[in-house]
Amino acid sequence: MTFGLKNSTVELLKRFNMSFPQFYEQFVSSDIQLQNLRLAYQLYQTKEAVIELRSESSKSVLYFAYRNQSFLLSDIFGVLAAYGLTIHSLSLYGQIHTPMLVFIKLVISRGGKSLPQKTAENVRKAIKETLLGRFEVEEMLALEFNLDSGLKKVETNFYVDRVFHLPALLVEADSQPGLFYKVMNAIWQEDLLVVNANLLVWRGRTRLILYLLGPNENLIPEYLGTKIAESLKQRLSY
Repeated sequence: MTFGLKNSTVELLKRFNMSFPQFYEQFVSSDIQLQNLRLAYQLYQTKEAVIELRSESSKSVLYFAYRNQSFLLSDIFGVLAAYGLTIHSLSLYGQIHTPMLVFIKLVISRGGKSLPQKTAENVRKAIKETLLGRFEVEEMLALEFNLDSGLKKVETNFYVDRVFHLPALLVEADSQPGLFYKVMNAIWQEDLLVVNANLLVWRGRTRLILYLLGPNENLIPEYLGTKIAESLKQRLSY
């Protein structure tokens, strides 16, 4: 995995990986591990959220790194919804020990094409301004969506993953504009911290598996997780 790297980089990467869940070093590719280390170093240098948007092939790729907080995903997906962008894939890796950073890679497009340079810069600025509290994404979304309308055919299920050793929440619903924002906003209202995410869109349905920490960054017992799953279903259905 670390063939060709300097010994100092290998040691730094090992220390860096210790802050992630147990599965991270085993299941996450070395390229992604090194990419996240690079983003972490950039974050350390600038003390600001790292927000990069690049064109790759026919899509755009958004790279994000910052200290993990429950409102982050609501803000990011809110901006993407406000700009009418399609999300094709999602990779998210969050640390479960100090400094509790989160690293996100999103493949996005508008009309199946990569974002024009000006649009990409506007999206990047909007995410930054939202995180700073200077851009009310919900007000912008309200012009395009009925935020009070529920998602269609919502299913939620909580379980403790025996491989990842983390609480997990499965959320599935009919695909529709604003879905990701509504799910992440509901997660924020439950004060949950997402530390890993898997996305599948198939036959008009969107399925998200979210690996979580509870309030105060604690593990969630099954009895409480079941209640959270039911609460989320109600939030998303109405």
